[in-house]
Amino acid sequence: MALSTLVLGGARSGKSAHAEGLLAGGPALYLATGQAFDDEMAARIGDHRRRRGPDWTTVEEPLELAEALDRHLDPRRPVLVDCLTLWISNLMHAGRDVAAETEKLAEVVADPAGPVVLVSNEVGLGLVPDNALGRAFRDHQGRVNQRMAQACRRVVFVAAGLPLILKDQS
Repeated sequence: MALSTLVLGGARSGKSAHAEGLLAGGPALYLATGQAFDDEMAARIGDHRRRRGPDWTTVEEPLELAEALDRHLDPRRPVLVDCLTLWISNLMHAGRDVAAETEKLAEVVADPAGPVVLVSNEVGLGLVPDNALGRAFRDHQGRVNQRMAQACRRVVFVAAGLPLILKDQS
């Protein structure tokens, strides 16, 4: 497995399951960015936890992702970050500088102290949002995906549960 992998895909494309499969077979750490602000999101988070099973340790970090990832990287235990999309949303809601936070994360991912897999949505393939906030989010997401793809050794695009290797420098 490459030391750093970015897994991209649309909603319900199978990207999270693919990313989890890359780390199957031993203990792993799940660095979660999602927050359960409502019952529906709580159910989604519960589904993800059940699918992963008992070999996974979960750490929740909605904002300080670069610092948390750097702190938890270990050559003996891979880390899965799921997902960058919710992280961007969290940063925007908190009024944080998405570009600056992205650079901090890229520095960690470019030379990680242990294996890391990042999951992110590809949102730029759909319609242009009809409002400024939606367009700003889509633009941030596209820039973050580009920067992480540059920093990672491997990039996989998942569509309909099928992985397509976009970059492999492992």
